[in-house]
Amino acid sequence: MSASDFAFNRRRFLGRSGLGLGSIALAALLDREGPASDSIGPTVTDPLAVKAAHFPGTAKRVIYLFMMGGPSHLDLFDHKPNLRRFDGQPIPQSYVEGERFEQITQKQPTILASPYAFSRHGETGTELSELLPHTRRVVDELAFVRAARTDETVHPLAQLLLFTGLRTAGRPSLGSWVTYGLGTESSDLPGFVATVRGPVPQAHEGIIANGFLDSSHHGVPLRNRGAPILNLGRPPGVTREGDRRVVTAINRLNAERLAKTGDREIASRMRAYELAFRMQASAPNLIDLRDETQRTLDLYGADPEVPNFARDCLLARRMVERGVRFVQLSFGDWDHHANIFGSFPQMCREMDRPVTALIEDLKRRGLLEETLVIWGGEFGRTPVAQPQKTAPVGRDHHVHSFTMWFAGGGVRPGANVGSTDDLGFHPVEDSVHIHDLQATILHLLGLDHTRLTYRFQGRDFRLTDVHGDVVRGLLA
Repeated sequence: MSASDFAFNRRRFLGRSGLGLGSIALAALLDREGPASDSIGPTVTDPLAVKAAHFPGTAKRVIYLFMMGGPSHLDLFDHKPNLRRFDGQPIPQSYVEGERFEQITQKQPTILASPYAFSRHGETGTELSELLPHTRRVVDELAFVRAARTDETVHPLAQLLLFTGLRTAGRPSLGSWVTYGLGTESSDLPGFVATVRGPVPQAHEGIIANGFLDSSHHGVPLRNRGAPILNLGRPPGVTREGDRRVVTAINRLNAERLAKTGDREIASRMRAYELAFRMQASAPNLIDLRDETQRTLDLYGADPEVPNFARDCLLARRMVERGVRFVQLSFGDWDHHANIFGSFPQMCREMDRPVTALIEDLKRRGLLEETLVIWGGEFGRTPVAQPQKTAPVGRDHHVHSFTMWFAGGGVRPGANVGSTDDLGFHPVEDSVHIHDLQATILHLLGLDHTRLTYRFQGRDFRLTDVHGDVVRGLLA
């Protein structure tokens, strides 16, 4: 048999043999770019196949509660009595010498106290604002980072840094890195699902993008209204059997092309067709809350017919139950440059109850131990006022110290990492950079952030490119 006859027969065999044989072709072919030599797992066809971690992790999945816009830690978690003592007075010049605010233009802005009462709760005696009456029930489950810091003062860049490790677009997001490293346990839902409740994040799809990873790792948006995921609906007159035949035919052609070129993106496309076909049944079932008890709906404050953040939190629990690896819920807008004390309490009311319910529900079902829950924004808010000409004052962006919390997934309940000065302006102990948080999240999942790499354009990239340390004080 000649070489040309062999190539023709091989392609014909792959084309006739169905969906699985493109996988064999891909596993046998090498590409110039792909997983770095020290990355985890063998070369696999399905980009979302379950992979072994670098070491046993304590978390198997993540729910990231992204408080878009930057909530004021000073009005929620970081009680500073000195703000009330010096309220309305100019902040000492030493604090603002060379400081870069985003919108405050005064050379010496005035201190702005929180009007909300704080009290201690739980066995840990953690101080919480009166705006968080439900969080009190789960405060002992939470581990706080009190002095998180970022490098960026504007929303798009800070959001990109938080989720991709770099201030410019084009890198894979945190959820994409996690599915790249571990795959997903769900066969009929995406490995990475995202919702947005409020304005679209200023970084847009950059916070769920796959970057240079296979497109299978891109976050799939779950919509608030209409079809939960776009382009899944079957046109009138098309049966499931007819759909199956179309997908089979398309993927046979894709398998033939895959065998010829070895292009990984073809494997991603094949999986996307297969997944879309399965999601025609699984996605509507996911968002149908009629099988939830009234007790559960009441716990979250969720109405099956009303899209809101409470419903998003309940859906997050349903997704991790079904094996989704990474769920990202964006809730905002916390960008209170003006009238912070007028609109802030309402935001807290919408957030406090469902987030608390999520922690309680996960724990009751035995899921919290292996589910890492993360709460936080891209930065915090200033302890000084941002005056307005025609509206009450607000707080500007603050990058030096802000609060985030973690629960479940192997974090140490009741932990407190870091602290801020008497005005909540600068860190005084254990400042934690965004890259440190990213390294810690990956560590809890069993991934070494220095080894989770992808070779692109001649070098190995990673999420924490090129620094970051695991925050040991958060670990159980």
